[in-house]
Amino acid sequence: MKIWSSANKRTIILAIVLILAIIVTFVINVNLGVVSISPMNVIKTLLGRGSDNDSMVLFYFRLPRIVIAILIGIAMAISGAILQSITHNDLADPGIIGINAGAGFAVVLYIYLSRSTMPNLLSDSVYLMPLTALTGAIIAAILIYVISWKNGISPIRLVLVGIGINSAFAALIIMFQLKMDPTDFTRATVWLSGNISGTDWTYVLALLPWVIVLVPIALYQSSVLNTLQLGDDVAKGLGTRVESRRLSLLFIAVALAGASVAVGGGIAFIGLVTPHLAKKLVGANHQLFLPITGLMGALLLLVSDTIGRNILSPSEIPVGLVVSLIGGSYFIYLLMKS
Repeated sequence: MKIWSSANKRTIILAIVLILAIIVTFVINVNLGVVSISPMNVIKTLLGRGSDNDSMVLFYFRLPRIVIAILIGIAMAISGAILQSITHNDLADPGIIGINAGAGFAVVLYIYLSRSTMPNLLSDSVYLMPLTALTGAIIAAILIYVISWKNGISPIRLVLVGIGINSAFAALIIMFQLKMDPTDFTRATVWLSGNISGTDWTYVLALLPWVIVLVPIALYQSSVLNTLQLGDDVAKGLGTRVESRRLSLLFIAVALAGASVAVGGGIAFIGLVTPHLAKKLVGANHQLFLPITGLMGALLLLVSDTIGRNILSPSEIPVGLVVSLIGGSYFIYLLMKS
C-alpha cells in the first residue's frame, strides 16, 4: 500500500507539472508569431473583449492548431505505448514500424484516384480521411504482424519487418506523388513530413471523436496491458484471452495513429520517446504510465510546433521535422544502449 501510495502521489504531481507546462506553452504559442498578441490581450480576447484582428488570429488560426497538436500528441503517444507493451518491444513506434507510412500511402492513393488537390485534402473530405488512413494503417499492421509471426512475435524481428514495410510504403508513396502535378507533389511532401499549419476547427472535429472514444478505452484496458507484460503463458493462466486482447489493443493503437496521420501527416517518434520517459518517471504500471505518456506527447508536440512556427519566422519548419530531430536522436541513443 505504501509503494502504491508513493507511486500514485508521484504520478499526480508529475501530471500537474505537465499540465502546467502545457498551459505555459499554450500561452507562449498564442503570443508568438508574425502577429504578436500580448498575454493580456490573449486573456481579453478569450473573454470576448479583444480586437477583431486579435480574435481572428487567435480563434481562426492559433487555437485550432494548438488543439490539434495536443490531440495528435496524446493519440500518437498512447499508440506508441500500446504497441511497445503488446509487442514487448521498446523500439516499437507507429512511425518506425510502418503504420504511419501505411496510413500516409492510403491518403496519397485517395488523392491520386480522386484527383483531389492538396488544399482540398482536409476541407472537402476531412471526415473521410481518418477512415482512409485507418484502412492503410490496418493493412500495414496486418502485414507486419503476419510477416513477423514465427512461433510468436520476436521483438527484433518485428522492428526489422516494420522498417522494411515502412520503406516499401514510402516507395509507393513517392511513385504516386510523381504522378501529381509539381505543386501538389510539394504540398504532399510537406504534409507527409508532419505538418499542422493551416488547420482549422474542422480538423479538430474530425480527430476529436477518435481521441475521446479510443483513449478512454485504452486507459480502461490498462490492467490488461499489465497482465500481458507478464508473458503469454502467465496471462493465459490468469484467464486472459491473450490473442483477442492483443488484437483489440492493436486496433486501438493503429486507429489512433491512422487518424492522427490523416490530420497531421507522418509525425514520427512521439510514440517512441514519450513512453520511455514516462516509464522511467512513474514505472511500468499502465494505470499510471498511460496518462503520463499522453500528457508528455501533448507537451512534446506543442513545444515542437512552437519551435517550428517561430524559429525561422515568418517561414515555418514542419512540426514533424522538429519532432524527428528530437526523437531521432533518442532513437539512436536507445540503439546504442541496447
